[in-house]
Amino acid sequence: MEHSEISRATMGRLPGYLTYIRGLPQSTRYISATAIARELHLGEVQVRKDLSNVCGSGKPKVGYEIEALSDALESMLGSHADCEAIIIGAGKLGMALLGFGGFSEYGIRISKAFDCDPQKTAENVLPLADLSSYCLLHQVEIGVIAVPPEAAQSVADTLVKSGIKAIWCLAPIRLKVPANITVQYENMALSLAHLHQKVKNAHA
Repeated sequence: MEHSEISRATMGRLPGYLTYIRGLPQSTRYISATAIARELHLGEVQVRKDLSNVCGSGKPKVGYEIEALSDALESMLGSHADCEAIIIGAGKLGMALLGFGGFSEYGIRISKAFDCDPQKTAENVLPLADLSSYCLLHQVEIGVIAVPPEAAQSVADTLVKSGIKAIWCLAPIRLKVPANITVQYENMALSLAHLHQKVKNAHA
């Protein structure tokens, strides 16, 4: 089926659904949204909504066929897509992301970082001068910007020229990129402040 764009929150729950149904006995042919919700401690309405975005409605009084649901979840998550992304900036944040294994749940592989500091060059950290050639050779689709804000726009310009289709920007700056380039901004300070505000309101 053709999928519409789904929310970030829904994407965050999909790996849990996939892990759960993969762990079911091989003899299990169908699973209901009610059973999934109960086992994962989620709301039944939320589970039904999430799964409808992935594979449509289950069969009445039967539920979802396990094999079809598993295939749909894997397709949505890109489990077999092996999308390669690269990081620009081999500082503490960049290296932490490079070593994080959770991206594989969404079919994304990050194997290289790039930095302008020659002292940071290593097996998985390449010189910034090699960025364009690497992106073009490996057909990299996503670039992660983890550099200071004053360097972010220059890095974004290089990524665009190198054929990158999307940018995940961790620098506190708004980038100027062509309309066909997708940019997602991540402000961790704002996220933490929002969490703090929730705590304050909960104890008010």
